[in-house]
Amino acid sequence: MNRTVHFASDNYAAVHPEVMAAMAAANEGHDVAYGADLATAAFDAAIASTFGDHALGFPVFNGTGANIVSLMALSPRWGGVVASEHAHIHNDENGAPERVGGLKILPLPSADGRLTPDQLARYAGDLGDTHRAQPVVLSVTQSTELGTVYSLEQMAELTYAAHELGMRVHMDGARLANAAAALGVDLATAVSGADVLSFGGTKNGAMLGEAVVVLAEDLRGSLEHDLPYLRKSTMQLGSKMRYVSAQLTALLTSTDVSGEPLWHRNAAHANAMAARLRAALAPLADAGALRFTQDTQSNAVFVELPRAAADAVRAAFRFYDWQPGTAPDSVEARWMCAWDTTPEDVDGFAAAVQQAVEAAPAGAR
Repeated sequence: MNRTVHFASDNYAAVHPEVMAAMAAANEGHDVAYGADLATAAFDAAIASTFGDHALGFPVFNGTGANIVSLMALSPRWGGVVASEHAHIHNDENGAPERVGGLKILPLPSADGRLTPDQLARYAGDLGDTHRAQPVVLSVTQSTELGTVYSLEQMAELTYAAHELGMRVHMDGARLANAAAALGVDLATAVSGADVLSFGGTKNGAMLGEAVVVLAEDLRGSLEHDLPYLRKSTMQLGSKMRYVSAQLTALLTSTDVSGEPLWHRNAAHANAMAARLRAALAPLADAGALRFTQDTQSNAVFVELPRAAADAVRAAFRFYDWQPGTAPDSVEARWMCAWDTTPEDVDGFAAAVQQAVEAAPAGAR
């Protein structure tokens, strides 16, 4: 069978064989439903081993579900959630925080996807004003929707500022593994400062499933009681939870001969493929034929190129236009690499981009 390669999203990637093997192992015989199973017990142990004995994990079906459950757990009905203007919860969840969670998203501008502590003052003045949604939660995405990564220092300063203002911190970690691999740290270090995490698996080699992870020790008691009810009432409780749990446990604990866990191997490879793609296209950028619009710090490459070139490449490789370019005949595109992207895939895609850019009308370049 011919291999089909796309650069639209890491969601397009296949399931990693080690994850598939874990699901097959969980598929033996009967086990108790709704999380009282052996695979979920192993997941609980993996969460404690990864994030600390105080951490609690709750498997859910998808990323939107993880975000909604997390935000509802941290917010009263009159709460507002401060987030980047590019945040997934703001742009790509069809209003689910508002429709399902009853929460108001309070967006802030962020040219590179990252927020800064001083920006929080924009909404801090609304605290105590009954006419305004109360900014009780800061939601940060790591790595960001623009492929950038908060440094440990940036994250520490941002979460400290939020806590000083009385806000809780939610981390959308759909691509947390990519951020941790880019920073060269473990997952526990990468989430430092966050109170509740949406832990992503699907973009990192899983078939389906994410998890809500309670990180703040002072929330453990209340959320250990409340989250099971919240997860059920938001339709995120799986009866055959063992299949989701087994996948996430494999990502956290399955190691190779080097001792590297699967989450890190997958993320580091995807990041490396994005770096390879950027390096392959650097001569075109140096010549002014295209322009990188964001730093390539994780597994995403953002680039502005002639619209005609983008359309020509898309005839063979799927990818998404991010937004219109700075000129009428240009477009900003997002190119994503995944755990199963190969060097040959990248080189073939880069060659197609080069050919299309060079063939574009001179005025478009």
